[in-house]
Amino acid sequence: MTTEQLLQLVLFALDDGKGRDIKIIDVRGKTNIADFMVIASGTSERHVKSLAGHVVEEAKKNETQPIGVEGENVGEWVLVDLGDVVVHVMKPQTREFYQLEKFWYGDYPAAVH
Repeated sequence: MTTEQLLQLVLFALDDGKGRDIKIIDVRGKTNIADFMVIASGTSERHVKSLAGHVVEEAKKNETQPIGVEGENVGEWVLVDLGDVVVHVMKPQTREFYQLEKFWYGDYPAAVH
């Protein structure tokens, strides 16, 4: 699966699960840990866990095994590492606090899905 196909799979899973405020951040040339970061919000801890679980499920259906999943016990912020695409699913309050988009882009707007 190409990076672009993996990115589309992630976007489909998040959209299908009713993820909110989905952003794609192209980090190629800024880090070697991934090509894209995808950030989405869930409405509750249960929704955050469900969204992340749906991403993992869709990846596995397409023969892509996640490298790791972190934070699923708590549900405030779940990270799904798919190699070239890293997915952050957060509650809105957590997302506002950490402001990952600003970490990568400063005051510049992140690419929007």
